[in-house]
Amino acid sequence: MRYGYLFLKRLFDAGCALLGLIVSSPLWLIAAAGITLSDPGPVFYMASRVGKDNRVFRMFKFRSMRQGRANEAVFRGDEDRIFPFGRFLRDTKLDELPQLLNILRGDMSIVGPRPAAVDQMRVTRGGRFAAAGQVQAGLTGPSALYDYIYGDSVEGADDYETLVLPTRLELDLVYLEKMGVTFDLKMIAWTAACILCTVAGRRPEKIFSALLRWAEEHRKGACVT
Repeated sequence: MRYGYLFLKRLFDAGCALLGLIVSSPLWLIAAAGITLSDPGPVFYMASRVGKDNRVFRMFKFRSMRQGRANEAVFRGDEDRIFPFGRFLRDTKLDELPQLLNILRGDMSIVGPRPAAVDQMRVTRGGRFAAAGQVQAGLTGPSALYDYIYGDSVEGADDYETLVLPTRLELDLVYLEKMGVTFDLKMIAWTAACILCTVAGRRPEKIFSALLRWAEEHRKGACVT
């Protein structure tokens, strides 16, 4: 059953990524024009990330931060670096579109744990959290949704590491327990719902509450074990 699911998951990922690239091609042109007009420079941002089996790959995103500012090796960077059109890209998750290329290449999956930054491996893949590296990193998933709903609103690296990161890491492990066709489809539907809520200026409270409950239940289970 597990191998059958993984095979179907890869077929689904590749098919959706290819279809997504074709359908979203006009959005790529809009994003490229908006970035160039807002802050001339590279359209894409490429970051070294760690995926399945701790393999390092180059993850693609549309650039949303100003040129000339060094990338900081922290969990939450300076929000002032984000230019206005870049904020729009982030709020609508359009900055993640280039990761369809990573999915097509087999670096990532549509749903899975968050990819880990190379310089943050000690924290995000240390101890029991190393289990998250057993599966493909995902474009979306429980931890990505938690970050989108709540994490993006927390300013400052110290606050992020205290208020957001512990739950985010717990949700990476939650995915390992719940992963399956039904759960993956649920995460895709929830992602669409979260984006619509953000555009409408609302927070998806039911989804947020469910994510918190899952993280807490998993944390308690880990403590008992």
